[in-house]
Amino acid sequence: MAKDLFRRKSVAKILADVQSGFSDSEHPGTAQPHLTRTLTVRDLTLMGIAAVVGAGIFSTIGEAAFNGGPGVSILFVITAVTCGFSALCYAEFASRIPVAGSAYTYAYASFGELIAWIIGWDLLMEYAIGNIAVAISWSEYFVNLLEGFGINIPSYLTMDYLSAANAHTQVQQLTATSALADITDKLRHAAAAWDTAPGAGNFKLIANLPALAITAAITWLVYIGIRETKKATNAMVILKIAVVIFVIIAGLFYVTPANWHPFLPNGFSGVMKGVSGVFFAYIGFDAISTTAEECKNPQRDLPRGMIYSLTICTVLYILIALVLTGMVNYEELQVPDPLAYVFEQVGLHKLSYIISVSAVIATASVLLIFQMGQPRIWMSMSRDGLLPKAFSRIHPKYKTPSFATIVTGFVVAIPALFLNLTEVTNLTSIGTLFAFVLVCGGVLLLPREEAVKGRFKLPYINSQWIMPGLFIAGLIAFWEPAINMFADDNVHHKFPFMLFILLSVALTAASFIKKLSLIPVLGLLSCFYLMAELEYESWIRFLIWLGVGLVIYFTYGYKNSALAKEKVE
Repeated sequence: MAKDLFRRKSVAKILADVQSGFSDSEHPGTAQPHLTRTLTVRDLTLMGIAAVVGAGIFSTIGEAAFNGGPGVSILFVITAVTCGFSALCYAEFASRIPVAGSAYTYAYASFGELIAWIIGWDLLMEYAIGNIAVAISWSEYFVNLLEGFGINIPSYLTMDYLSAANAHTQVQQLTATSALADITDKLRHAAAAWDTAPGAGNFKLIANLPALAITAAITWLVYIGIRETKKATNAMVILKIAVVIFVIIAGLFYVTPANWHPFLPNGFSGVMKGVSGVFFAYIGFDAISTTAEECKNPQRDLPRGMIYSLTICTVLYILIALVLTGMVNYEELQVPDPLAYVFEQVGLHKLSYIISVSAVIATASVLLIFQMGQPRIWMSMSRDGLLPKAFSRIHPKYKTPSFATIVTGFVVAIPALFLNLTEVTNLTSIGTLFAFVLVCGGVLLLPREEAVKGRFKLPYINSQWIMPGLFIAGLIAFWEPAINMFADDNVHHKFPFMLFILLSVALTAASFIKKLSLIPVLGLLSCFYLMAELEYESWIRFLIWLGVGLVIYFTYGYKNSALAKEKVE
Protein backbone atom coordinates (compact mmCIF):
# COMPACT_ATOMS: atom_id res chain seq x y z
CA MET A 1 0.00 0.00 0.00
CA ALA A 2 2.82 2.43 0.87
CA LYS A 3 4.12 2.25 -2.69
CA ASP A 4 0.64 2.86 -4.12
CA LEU A 5 0.29 6.07 -2.11
CA PHE A 6 3.01 7.63 -4.26
CA ARG A 7 1.94 6.22 -7.62
CA ARG A 8 2.57 8.87 -10.25
CA LYS A 9 0.59 9.84 -13.29
CA SER A 10 3.09 10.25 -16.10
CA VAL A 11 3.22 13.45 -18.09
CA ALA A 12 2.56 11.47 -21.27
CA LYS A 13 -0.63 9.97 -19.80
CA ILE A 14 -1.86 13.33 -18.49
CA LEU A 15 -1.47 14.89 -21.94
CA ALA A 16 -2.97 11.87 -23.70
CA ASP A 17 -6.07 11.93 -21.47
CA VAL A 18 -6.71 15.59 -22.19
CA GLN A 19 -6.08 15.16 -25.90
CA SER A 20 -8.46 12.21 -26.26
CA GLY A 21 -11.08 13.52 -23.87
CA PHE A 22 -12.06 12.04 -20.53
CA SER A 23 -14.90 9.53 -20.49
CA ASP A 24 -18.38 10.70 -19.54
CA SER A 25 -19.50 8.78 -16.47
CA GLU A 26 -23.15 9.38 -17.29
CA HIS A 27 -22.83 8.11 -20.88
CA PRO A 28 -20.21 5.32 -20.98
CA GLY A 29 -18.29 5.07 -24.22
CA THR A 30 -18.55 8.78 -24.97
CA ALA A 31 -16.10 11.55 -24.21
CA GLN A 32 -16.64 14.69 -22.22
CA PRO A 33 -16.85 17.96 -24.17
CA HIS A 34 -13.59 19.88 -24.26
CA LEU A 35 -13.04 23.25 -22.62
CA THR A 36 -12.91 26.13 -25.09
CA ARG A 37 -9.43 27.37 -26.07
CA THR A 38 -9.78 31.13 -26.28
CA LEU A 39 -7.23 32.78 -23.96
CA THR A 40 -4.15 34.64 -25.25
CA VAL A 41 -1.09 35.93 -23.39
CA ARG A 42 -2.81 39.32 -23.08
CA ASP A 43 -5.86 37.71 -21.46
CA LEU A 44 -3.70 35.69 -19.07
CA THR A 45 -1.67 38.73 -18.05
CA LEU A 46 -4.83 40.71 -17.35
CA MET A 47 -6.28 37.79 -15.37
CA GLY A 48 -3.14 37.68 -13.25
CA ILE A 49 -3.38 41.41 -12.60
CA ALA A 50 -7.10 41.01 -11.85
CA ALA A 51 -6.32 38.47 -9.13
CA VAL A 52 -3.34 40.31 -7.62
CA VAL A 53 -4.50 43.94 -7.68
CA GLY A 54 -7.50 43.77 -5.39
CA ALA A 55 -7.97 43.53 -1.66
CA GLY A 56 -4.20 43.76 -1.13
CA ILE A 57 -3.76 47.16 -2.74
CA PHE A 58 -7.09 48.59 -1.54
CA SER A 59 -7.18 47.15 1.97
CA THR A 60 -4.51 44.95 3.59
CA ILE A 61 -1.67 47.24 2.48
CA GLY A 62 -2.82 49.65 5.20
CA GLU A 63 -2.31 47.14 8.03
CA ALA A 64 1.04 46.07 6.55
CA ALA A 65 2.20 49.71 6.36
CA PHE A 66 1.08 50.32 9.95
CA ASN A 67 3.29 47.45 11.17
CA GLY A 68 6.25 47.96 8.86
CA GLY A 69 6.24 51.71 8.19
CA PRO A 70 7.61 52.97 4.85
CA GLY A 71 9.83 49.87 4.82
CA VAL A 72 6.80 47.82 3.84
CA SER A 73 7.96 48.43 0.27
CA ILE A 74 10.86 46.06 1.08
CA LEU A 75 8.29 43.38 1.93
CA PHE A 76 6.78 43.72 -1.53
CA VAL A 77 10.22 43.22 -3.04
CA ILE A 78 10.84 40.13 -0.86
CA THR A 79 7.41 38.75 -1.74
CA ALA A 80 7.91 39.49 -5.43
CA VAL A 81 11.28 37.72 -5.49
CA THR A 82 9.78 34.74 -3.66
CA CYS A 83 6.83 34.64 -6.04
CA GLY A 84 9.21 35.15 -8.95
CA PHE A 85 11.08 31.94 -8.13
CA SER A 86 7.76 30.13 -7.77
CA ALA A 87 6.36 31.66 -10.97
CA LEU A 88 9.36 30.38 -12.93
CA CYS A 89 8.76 26.89 -11.51
CA TYR A 90 5.06 27.14 -12.35
CA ALA A 91 6.07 28.23 -15.84
CA GLU A 92 8.31 25.19 -16.24
CA PHE A 93 5.46 22.87 -15.25
CA ALA A 94 2.95 24.76 -17.40
CA SER A 95 5.18 24.39 -20.47
CA ARG A 96 5.55 20.64 -19.88
CA ILE A 97 2.05 19.87 -18.58
CA PRO A 98 -0.40 22.39 -20.12
CA VAL A 99 -3.39 20.95 -18.26
CA ALA A 100 -5.97 22.40 -15.85
CA GLY A 101 -5.35 21.59 -12.21
CA SER A 102 -2.48 23.88 -11.28
CA ALA A 103 -0.18 22.61 -8.51
CA TYR A 104 -2.38 19.53 -8.00
CA THR A 105 -1.65 18.20 -11.49
CA TYR A 106 2.02 19.12 -11.23
CA ALA A 107 2.34 17.25 -7.92
CA TYR A 108 0.66 14.16 -9.40
CA ALA A 109 3.34 14.01 -12.08
CA SER A 110 6.28 14.63 -9.74
CA PHE A 111 5.51 13.48 -6.17
CA GLY A 112 2.70 10.98 -6.69
CA GLU A 113 -0.93 10.57 -5.69
CA LEU A 114 -0.85 11.16 -1.92
CA ILE A 115 1.04 14.45 -2.20
CA ALA A 116 -1.18 15.42 -5.14
CA TRP A 117 -4.25 14.87 -2.97
CA ILE A 118 -2.73 16.89 -0.13
CA ILE A 119 -1.96 19.84 -2.39
CA GLY A 120 -5.35 19.56 -4.11
CA TRP A 121 -7.10 19.61 -0.73
CA ASP A 122 -4.89 22.52 0.29
CA LEU A 123 -5.85 24.45 -2.85
CA LEU A 124 -9.54 23.90 -2.16
CA MET A 125 -9.07 25.55 1.24
CA GLU A 126 -6.96 28.33 -0.24
CA TYR A 127 -9.47 29.26 -2.91
CA ALA A 128 -12.63 28.76 -0.85
CA ILE A 129 -11.54 30.72 2.21
CA GLY A 130 -9.85 33.36 0.07
CA ASN A 131 -13.04 33.81 -1.95
CA ILE A 132 -15.13 34.14 1.20
CA ALA A 133 -12.79 36.86 2.46
CA VAL A 134 -12.92 38.69 -0.87
CA ALA A 135 -16.73 38.49 -0.95
CA ILE A 136 -16.92 39.98 2.56
CA SER A 137 -14.42 42.68 1.61
CA TRP A 138 -16.42 43.53 -1.51
CA SER A 139 -19.55 43.84 0.62
CA GLU A 140 -17.87 46.46 2.85
CA TYR A 141 -16.75 48.53 -0.13
CA PHE A 142 -20.15 48.25 -1.80
CA VAL A 143 -22.08 49.31 1.30
CA ASN A 144 -19.80 52.34 1.73
CA LEU A 145 -20.29 53.22 -1.94
CA LEU A 146 -24.09 53.10 -1.61
CA GLU A 147 -23.92 55.30 1.46
CA GLY A 148 -22.15 57.88 -0.70
CA PHE A 149 -25.27 57.95 -2.86
CA GLY A 150 -27.46 58.28 0.24
CA ILE A 151 -28.62 54.65 0.03
CA ASN A 152 -28.49 52.91 3.40
CA ILE A 153 -28.95 49.14 3.71
CA PRO A 154 -29.95 48.02 7.23
CA SER A 155 -26.75 47.17 9.06
CA TYR A 156 -28.03 43.73 10.07
CA LEU A 157 -28.09 42.79 6.37
CA THR A 158 -24.47 43.80 5.75
CA MET A 159 -22.44 41.87 8.33
CA ASP A 160 -22.07 38.53 10.06
CA TYR A 161 -23.88 37.38 13.19
CA LEU A 162 -20.78 36.95 15.36
CA SER A 163 -19.41 40.47 14.75
CA ALA A 164 -22.76 42.03 15.64
CA ALA A 165 -23.14 39.91 18.82
CA ASN A 166 -19.59 40.66 20.00
CA ALA A 167 -20.00 44.38 19.31
CA HIS A 168 -23.27 44.46 21.26
CA THR A 169 -21.59 42.83 24.29
CA GLN A 170 -18.54 45.07 24.06
CA VAL A 171 -20.58 48.28 23.87
CA GLN A 172 -22.59 47.21 26.91
CA GLN A 173 -19.38 46.58 28.88
CA LEU A 174 -17.82 49.89 27.87
CA THR A 175 -21.03 51.74 28.71
CA ALA A 176 -21.22 50.09 32.13
CA THR A 177 -17.66 51.22 32.93
CA SER A 178 -18.30 54.72 31.52
CA ALA A 179 -15.54 54.20 28.91
CA LEU A 180 -17.62 55.85 26.20
CA ALA A 181 -14.56 57.28 24.47
CA ASP A 182 -13.51 53.74 23.56
CA ILE A 183 -16.69 53.11 21.57
CA THR A 184 -15.59 53.65 17.97
CA ASP A 185 -17.93 54.38 15.06
CA LYS A 186 -17.25 50.91 13.67
CA LEU A 187 -18.10 49.28 17.00
CA ARG A 188 -21.25 51.39 17.36
CA HIS A 189 -22.36 50.46 13.83
CA ALA A 190 -21.91 46.73 14.49
CA ALA A 191 -23.78 46.96 17.79
CA ALA A 192 -26.63 48.75 16.04
CA ALA A 193 -26.97 45.76 13.70
CA TRP A 194 -27.70 43.55 16.71
CA ASP A 195 -30.08 46.03 18.31
CA THR A 196 -32.14 46.64 15.15
CA ALA A 197 -32.15 43.10 13.71
CA PRO A 198 -35.50 41.30 13.72
CA GLY A 199 -35.73 38.22 15.91
CA ALA A 200 -36.37 37.08 19.44
CA GLY A 201 -33.88 36.81 22.32
CA ASN A 202 -30.47 35.69 21.11
CA PHE A 203 -31.87 34.62 17.74
CA LYS A 204 -31.38 37.48 15.31
CA LEU A 205 -31.71 37.67 11.53
CA ILE A 206 -28.23 38.95 10.69
CA ALA A 207 -26.56 38.06 7.39
CA ASN A 208 -24.26 39.61 4.80
CA LEU A 209 -26.59 39.83 1.80
CA PRO A 210 -24.27 41.88 -0.47
CA ALA A 211 -21.61 39.15 -0.12
CA LEU A 212 -24.20 36.58 -1.16
CA ALA A 213 -25.31 38.71 -4.11
CA ILE A 214 -21.84 39.29 -5.57
CA THR A 215 -20.92 35.61 -5.19
CA ALA A 216 -24.09 34.55 -7.01
CA ALA A 217 -23.49 37.06 -9.82
CA ILE A 218 -19.83 36.07 -10.28
CA THR A 219 -20.66 32.36 -10.16
CA TRP A 220 -23.26 32.84 -12.90
CA LEU A 221 -20.73 34.71 -15.07
CA VAL A 222 -18.12 31.97 -14.63
CA TYR A 223 -20.77 29.31 -15.33
CA ILE A 224 -21.86 30.70 -18.73
CA GLY A 225 -18.42 30.63 -20.32
CA ILE A 226 -14.73 31.52 -20.39
CA ARG A 227 -15.26 34.10 -23.15
CA GLU A 228 -17.70 36.05 -21.01
CA THR A 229 -15.37 35.77 -18.03
CA LYS A 230 -12.48 37.01 -20.15
CA LYS A 231 -14.39 40.06 -21.43
CA ALA A 232 -15.57 41.05 -17.96
CA THR A 233 -12.08 40.57 -16.50
CA ASN A 234 -10.33 42.60 -19.19
CA ALA A 235 -12.75 45.52 -18.80
CA MET A 236 -12.43 45.59 -14.99
CA VAL A 237 -8.64 45.31 -15.05
CA ILE A 238 -8.13 48.14 -17.54
CA LEU A 239 -10.33 50.40 -15.43
CA LYS A 240 -8.72 49.62 -12.09
CA ILE A 241 -5.16 49.83 -13.44
CA ALA A 242 -5.98 53.26 -14.83
CA VAL A 243 -7.25 54.33 -11.40
CA VAL A 244 -4.18 52.93 -9.59
CA ILE A 245 -1.78 54.71 -11.95
CA PHE A 246 -3.77 57.93 -11.54
CA VAL A 247 -3.63 57.54 -7.75
CA ILE A 248 0.16 57.10 -7.88
CA ILE A 249 0.65 60.19 -10.06
CA ALA A 250 -1.78 62.35 -8.08
CA GLY A 251 -0.40 61.17 -4.75
CA LEU A 252 3.19 62.10 -5.68
CA PHE A 253 2.24 65.78 -5.48
CA TYR A 254 1.23 65.34 -1.82
CA VAL A 255 4.18 63.26 -0.63
CA THR A 256 6.09 64.65 2.35
CA PRO A 257 9.55 62.99 2.43
CA ALA A 258 9.70 63.47 6.21
CA ASN A 259 7.00 60.78 6.52
CA TRP A 260 9.52 58.22 5.21
CA HIS A 261 11.65 58.65 8.34
CA PRO A 262 12.23 56.37 10.12
CA PHE A 263 12.07 53.95 7.21
CA LEU A 264 11.93 50.87 9.48
CA PRO A 265 10.25 52.17 12.68
CA ASN A 266 9.58 48.65 14.00
CA GLY A 267 12.62 46.99 12.52
CA PHE A 268 12.67 44.13 10.05
CA SER A 269 10.35 42.08 12.27
CA GLY A 270 7.72 44.81 11.92
CA VAL A 271 7.99 44.58 8.15
CA MET A 272 7.57 40.80 8.24
CA LYS A 273 4.34 41.11 10.27
CA GLY A 274 2.64 42.06 7.02
CA VAL A 275 3.58 38.81 5.26
CA SER A 276 0.11 37.28 5.40
CA GLY A 277 -1.70 40.41 4.22
CA VAL A 278 0.75 41.09 1.41
CA PHE A 279 1.18 37.50 0.24
CA PHE A 280 -2.60 37.06 0.26
CA ALA A 281 -2.62 39.44 -2.69
CA TYR A 282 0.02 37.60 -4.68
CA ILE A 283 -1.65 34.27 -5.42
CA GLY A 284 -3.02 35.35 -8.80
CA PHE A 285 -0.65 33.40 -11.02
CA ASP A 286 -1.71 30.18 -9.31
CA ALA A 287 -5.23 30.84 -10.61
CA ILE A 288 -3.86 31.50 -14.10
CA SER A 289 -2.36 28.02 -14.24
CA THR A 290 -5.82 26.46 -13.83
CA THR A 291 -6.83 27.81 -17.28
CA ALA A 292 -4.24 25.78 -19.21
CA GLU A 293 -6.86 23.87 -21.23
CA GLU A 294 -8.52 27.15 -22.24
CA CYS A 295 -5.36 28.78 -23.65
CA LYS A 296 -4.69 28.91 -27.38
CA ASN A 297 -0.98 28.21 -26.84
CA PRO A 298 -0.52 27.25 -23.17
CA GLN A 299 3.10 26.15 -23.42
CA ARG A 300 4.12 29.59 -24.63
CA ASP A 301 1.49 31.93 -23.21
CA LEU A 302 0.98 30.61 -19.65
CA PRO A 303 4.59 31.27 -18.57
CA ARG A 304 4.53 34.72 -20.16
CA GLY A 305 1.20 35.63 -18.56
CA MET A 306 2.46 34.62 -15.12
CA ILE A 307 5.73 36.52 -15.33
CA TYR A 308 4.26 39.65 -16.98
CA SER A 309 1.44 39.97 -14.43
CA LEU A 310 3.81 39.41 -11.49
CA THR A 311 6.22 42.08 -12.72
CA ILE A 312 3.52 44.68 -13.38
CA CYS A 313 1.80 44.11 -10.04
CA THR A 314 5.05 44.29 -8.06
CA VAL A 315 5.94 47.68 -9.53
CA LEU A 316 2.44 48.99 -8.77
CA TYR A 317 2.51 47.70 -5.18
CA ILE A 318 5.91 49.23 -4.40
CA LEU A 319 4.88 52.61 -5.83
CA ILE A 320 1.57 52.58 -3.95
CA ALA A 321 3.33 51.68 -0.68
CA LEU A 322 5.78 54.57 -1.06
CA VAL A 323 3.03 57.04 -1.99
CA LEU A 324 0.78 56.02 0.92
CA THR A 325 3.51 56.22 3.54
CA GLY A 326 4.73 59.49 2.02
CA MET A 327 1.32 61.19 2.10
CA VAL A 328 0.54 60.47 5.76
CA ASN A 329 2.38 59.05 8.75
CA TYR A 330 2.42 55.25 8.70
CA GLU A 331 0.72 55.13 12.12
CA GLU A 332 -2.47 56.49 10.54
CA LEU A 333 -2.82 53.70 7.99
CA GLN A 334 -4.46 51.03 10.15
CA VAL A 335 -7.77 51.55 8.33
CA PRO A 336 -9.80 49.24 6.05
CA ASP A 337 -9.62 51.64 3.07
CA PRO A 338 -6.12 53.23 3.14
CA LEU A 339 -6.15 54.62 -0.42
CA ALA A 340 -9.40 56.50 0.08
CA TYR A 341 -8.31 57.56 3.57
CA VAL A 342 -5.05 59.28 2.53
CA PHE A 343 -6.78 61.38 -0.12
CA GLU A 344 -9.45 62.42 2.35
CA GLN A 345 -6.65 63.55 4.67
CA VAL A 346 -5.22 65.86 2.01
CA GLY A 347 -8.65 67.26 1.13
CA LEU A 348 -9.25 65.40 -2.17
CA HIS A 349 -12.68 64.04 -1.26
CA LYS A 350 -13.84 63.54 -4.86
CA LEU A 351 -10.77 61.46 -5.68
CA SER A 352 -11.46 59.45 -2.54
CA TYR A 353 -14.90 58.64 -3.90
CA ILE A 354 -13.44 57.52 -7.26
CA ILE A 355 -11.11 55.18 -5.37
CA SER A 356 -14.06 53.66 -3.52
CA VAL A 357 -15.77 52.94 -6.87
CA SER A 358 -12.62 51.33 -8.27
CA ALA A 359 -12.23 49.26 -5.07
CA VAL A 360 -15.65 47.71 -5.69
CA ILE A 361 -14.63 46.81 -9.25
CA ALA A 362 -11.16 45.62 -8.24
CA THR A 363 -12.45 43.30 -5.53
CA ALA A 364 -15.10 41.88 -7.86
CA SER A 365 -12.44 41.01 -10.43
CA VAL A 366 -10.41 39.11 -7.80
CA LEU A 367 -13.47 37.09 -6.86
CA LEU A 368 -14.11 36.39 -10.54
CA ILE A 369 -10.66 34.89 -11.12
CA PHE A 370 -10.71 32.76 -7.98
CA GLN A 371 -14.24 31.52 -8.64
CA MET A 372 -12.99 30.48 -12.07
CA GLY A 373 -9.93 28.69 -10.71
CA GLN A 374 -11.41 26.52 -7.97
CA PRO A 375 -13.88 24.52 -10.14
CA ARG A 376 -11.06 23.60 -12.52
CA ILE A 377 -9.03 22.11 -9.67
CA TRP A 378 -12.06 20.11 -8.55
CA MET A 379 -12.54 19.04 -12.17
CA SER A 380 -8.96 17.75 -12.38
CA MET A 381 -9.23 15.83 -9.10
CA SER A 382 -12.52 14.32 -10.24
CA ARG A 383 -11.01 13.18 -13.54
CA ASP A 384 -8.45 11.22 -11.55
CA GLY A 385 -11.15 9.58 -9.43
CA LEU A 386 -10.22 11.37 -6.20
CA LEU A 387 -13.57 13.21 -6.15
CA PRO A 388 -16.98 12.10 -7.48
CA LYS A 389 -17.33 12.18 -11.28
CA ALA A 390 -19.97 14.90 -11.18
CA PHE A 391 -17.23 17.44 -10.49
CA SER A 392 -15.63 16.79 -13.89
CA ARG A 393 -18.88 17.28 -15.83
CA ILE A 394 -18.48 19.81 -18.68
CA HIS A 395 -21.54 21.79 -19.76
CA PRO A 396 -22.34 20.87 -23.40
CA LYS A 397 -23.24 24.47 -24.33
CA TYR A 398 -21.08 26.69 -22.15
CA LYS A 399 -18.03 24.37 -22.09
CA THR A 400 -17.36 25.00 -18.40
CA PRO A 401 -17.14 22.60 -15.41
CA SER A 402 -20.80 23.21 -14.58
CA PHE A 403 -21.42 21.16 -11.43
CA ALA A 404 -18.11 22.16 -9.85
CA THR A 405 -18.84 25.83 -10.56
CA ILE A 406 -22.25 25.65 -8.87
CA VAL A 407 -20.82 23.86 -5.83
CA THR A 408 -18.08 26.49 -5.62
CA GLY A 409 -20.77 29.18 -5.56
CA PHE A 410 -22.52 27.55 -2.60
CA VAL A 411 -19.25 26.85 -0.76
CA VAL A 412 -18.37 30.55 -0.90
CA ALA A 413 -21.79 32.23 -0.70
CA ILE A 414 -23.22 30.47 2.36
CA PRO A 415 -20.22 30.98 4.70
CA ALA A 416 -19.86 34.59 3.47
CA LEU A 417 -23.37 35.22 4.81
CA PHE A 418 -22.53 34.31 8.38
CA LEU A 419 -18.77 34.07 9.02
CA ASN A 420 -16.32 36.53 10.50
CA LEU A 421 -12.96 35.45 9.11
CA THR A 422 -10.43 37.54 10.97
CA GLU A 423 -7.67 34.96 10.36
CA VAL A 424 -8.51 34.35 6.73
CA THR A 425 -5.47 36.01 5.17
CA ASN A 426 -3.11 33.95 7.34
CA LEU A 427 -4.85 30.67 6.51
CA THR A 428 -5.03 31.48 2.79
CA SER A 429 -1.40 32.58 2.73
CA ILE A 430 -0.08 29.43 4.41
CA GLY A 431 -2.04 27.31 1.93
CA THR A 432 -0.65 29.25 -1.02
CA LEU A 433 2.91 29.09 0.26
CA PHE A 434 2.58 25.34 0.78
CA ALA A 435 1.48 24.98 -2.84
CA PHE A 436 4.48 27.02 -3.98
CA VAL A 437 6.83 24.88 -1.88
CA LEU A 438 5.59 21.70 -3.54
CA VAL A 439 5.72 23.18 -7.04
CA CYS A 440 9.33 24.30 -6.53
CA GLY A 441 10.19 20.91 -5.04
CA GLY A 442 8.40 19.13 -7.88
CA VAL A 443 10.58 20.85 -10.49
CA LEU A 444 13.64 19.35 -8.79
CA LEU A 445 12.18 15.88 -9.42
CA LEU A 446 11.49 16.42 -13.12
CA PRO A 447 14.02 14.94 -15.56
CA ARG A 448 16.07 17.55 -17.37
CA GLU A 449 14.96 18.25 -20.93
CA GLU A 450 16.49 20.11 -23.82
CA ALA A 451 14.97 23.47 -24.70
CA VAL A 452 12.18 23.30 -27.30
CA LYS A 453 11.46 26.29 -29.53
CA GLY A 454 8.27 28.09 -28.50
CA ARG A 455 8.25 26.59 -24.99
CA PHE A 456 9.47 28.10 -21.75
CA LYS A 457 12.54 26.42 -20.24
CA LEU A 458 13.64 27.12 -16.70
CA PRO A 459 17.33 28.10 -16.90
CA TYR A 460 19.64 25.71 -15.07
CA ILE A 461 22.07 27.30 -12.61
CA ASN A 462 24.33 24.92 -10.71
CA SER A 463 23.76 25.40 -6.97
CA GLN A 464 26.67 23.20 -5.84
CA TRP A 465 28.81 26.05 -4.49
CA ILE A 466 26.24 28.86 -4.36
CA MET A 467 23.97 27.22 -1.78
CA PRO A 468 26.74 26.42 0.74
CA GLY A 469 27.88 30.04 0.42
CA LEU A 470 24.37 31.36 1.01
CA PHE A 471 23.91 28.98 3.94
CA ILE A 472 27.10 30.18 5.64
CA ALA A 473 26.09 33.80 5.05
CA GLY A 474 22.67 33.05 6.56
CA LEU A 475 24.27 31.48 9.63
CA ILE A 476 26.40 34.56 10.19
CA ALA A 477 23.46 36.94 9.73
CA PHE A 478 20.87 35.03 11.79
CA TRP A 479 23.02 33.18 14.32
CA GLU A 480 21.96 35.27 17.31
CA PRO A 481 18.16 35.23 16.56
CA ALA A 482 18.36 31.47 15.95
CA ILE A 483 19.99 30.85 19.34
CA ASN A 484 17.67 33.24 21.19
CA MET A 485 14.54 31.54 19.96
CA PHE A 486 15.26 28.60 22.30
CA ALA A 487 15.12 30.98 25.27
CA ASP A 488 11.50 31.89 24.53
CA ASP A 489 8.81 30.68 26.93
CA ASN A 490 6.77 29.28 24.01
CA VAL A 491 9.51 27.35 22.25
CA HIS A 492 6.93 25.18 20.47
CA HIS A 493 5.76 28.29 18.61
CA LYS A 494 9.18 28.32 16.95
CA PHE A 495 8.67 24.84 15.53
CA PRO A 496 7.98 26.13 11.97
CA PHE A 497 11.26 28.06 12.03
CA MET A 498 13.08 24.97 13.28
CA LEU A 499 11.68 23.09 10.31
CA PHE A 500 12.98 25.84 8.04
CA ILE A 501 16.50 25.45 9.51
CA LEU A 502 16.41 21.65 9.01
CA LEU A 503 15.13 22.09 5.44
CA SER A 504 17.92 24.59 4.73
CA VAL A 505 20.56 22.12 5.93
CA ALA A 506 19.08 19.27 3.87
CA LEU A 507 18.77 21.32 0.68
CA THR A 508 22.27 22.75 1.05
CA ALA A 509 23.69 19.23 1.35
CA ALA A 510 21.59 17.97 -1.58
CA SER A 511 22.65 20.95 -3.70
CA PHE A 512 26.31 20.23 -3.07
CA ILE A 513 25.99 16.49 -3.75
CA LYS A 514 23.47 16.44 -6.61
CA LYS A 515 24.13 19.85 -8.19
CA LEU A 516 20.46 20.87 -8.00
CA SER A 517 19.01 23.71 -10.05
CA LEU A 518 19.35 26.95 -8.06
CA ILE A 519 16.04 28.68 -8.89
CA PRO A 520 13.67 25.98 -7.55
CA VAL A 521 15.90 25.53 -4.47
CA LEU A 522 15.72 29.26 -3.69
CA GLY A 523 11.98 29.23 -4.41
CA LEU A 524 11.39 26.33 -2.04
CA LEU A 525 13.43 27.88 0.78
CA SER A 526 12.05 31.42 0.42
CA CYS A 527 8.44 30.19 0.41
CA PHE A 528 9.02 27.98 3.42
CA TYR A 529 10.68 30.88 5.23
CA LEU A 530 7.57 33.01 4.72
CA MET A 531 5.47 30.08 5.97
CA ALA A 532 7.63 29.96 9.10
CA GLU A 533 6.96 33.68 9.66
CA LEU A 534 3.20 33.10 9.90
CA GLU A 535 1.48 32.67 13.25
CA TYR A 536 1.70 29.32 15.04
CA GLU A 537 -2.12 29.18 15.23
CA SER A 538 -2.30 29.30 11.44
CA TRP A 539 -0.09 26.22 11.27
CA ILE A 540 -2.36 24.37 13.69
CA ARG A 541 -5.49 25.20 11.66
CA PHE A 542 -3.69 24.27 8.46
CA LEU A 543 -2.60 20.89 9.82
CA ILE A 544 -6.13 20.18 11.07
CA TRP A 545 -7.48 20.91 7.58
CA LEU A 546 -4.91 18.55 6.02
CA GLY A 547 -5.85 15.89 8.58
CA VAL A 548 -9.50 16.09 7.53
CA GLY A 549 -8.39 15.79 3.92
CA LEU A 550 -6.39 12.64 4.62
CA VAL A 551 -9.45 11.01 6.20
CA ILE A 552 -11.43 11.71 3.01
CA TYR A 553 -8.60 10.42 0.82
CA PHE A 554 -8.25 7.11 2.64
CA THR A 555 -12.02 6.54 2.84
CA TYR A 556 -12.82 7.55 -0.76
CA GLY A 557 -10.00 8.74 -2.99
CA TYR A 558 -7.50 5.92 -2.52
CA LYS A 559 -9.84 3.15 -3.64
CA ASN A 560 -11.59 5.21 -6.34
CA SER A 561 -8.43 6.59 -7.90
CA ALA A 562 -8.22 6.14 -11.68
CA LEU A 563 -4.71 4.71 -11.28
CA ALA A 564 -5.96 2.21 -8.69
CA LYS A 565 -8.71 1.02 -11.04
CA GLU A 566 -6.24 0.66 -13.92
CA LYS A 567 -4.07 -1.55 -11.71
CA VAL A 568 -7.04 -3.76 -10.84
CA GLU A 569 -8.03 -4.10 -14.47
